[in-house]
Amino acid sequence: MGCKLGKLAASERQRCANPGPSLADGPPPATDPRLPLTAKQKYSMLASWKGISRAMEKTGICMFIKLFEENEDLLNMFEKFRQYRTKEEQINSMELAEHANNVMNTLDEGIKGLDDLDNFFQYIHQVGASHRKIPGFKVEYFWKIEKPFLAAVETTLGDRYTPNVENIYKITIKFILETLIEGYEKAGNPNAT
Repeated sequence: MGCKLGKLAASERQRCANPGPSLADGPPPATDPRLPLTAKQKYSMLASWKGISRAMEKTGICMFIKLFEENEDLLNMFEKFRQYRTKEEQINSMELAEHANNVMNTLDEGIKGLDDLDNFFQYIHQVGASHRKIPGFKVEYFWKIEKPFLAAVETTLGDRYTPNVENIYKITIKFILETLIEGYEKAGNPNAT
């Protein structure tokens, strides 16, 4: 059997006989101690995030609609789309879609940056600091996105949003929000390290 199919079958048998390391072979490699996720949780986070990144705009719009349902007063912070008061107006707002996309891209960069925490912290701190330029913005507003984010992720992932995945997203969004707040506060106190 000198054909390519025979060689492919032989290599597949070899791979199945020696599948390589598994979780039974010991713990996965350690993650950066600054990351509040285990290596397995980080892997699950990055794998499930692929489903979100295919529906970024839809997830972001859903997140902001939920944010404004729970915190109508925050809508006034957004000059470009504050006039859109109903859910239908918000769903159809190009300005809201653009902002939702920007926020989701920031989250995307942050989540994909979990492999390099030095760059993660630098990037998310810059985003946090940039909120100092927004008139009337208060640091506690960062936390208001947590529940809408989780609800939007659940909507997008559907059945894939298991209790384990939910827990991983809760840890991740908390970590991102805490990092945004650090950046915001450091920008207000230039002497902070």
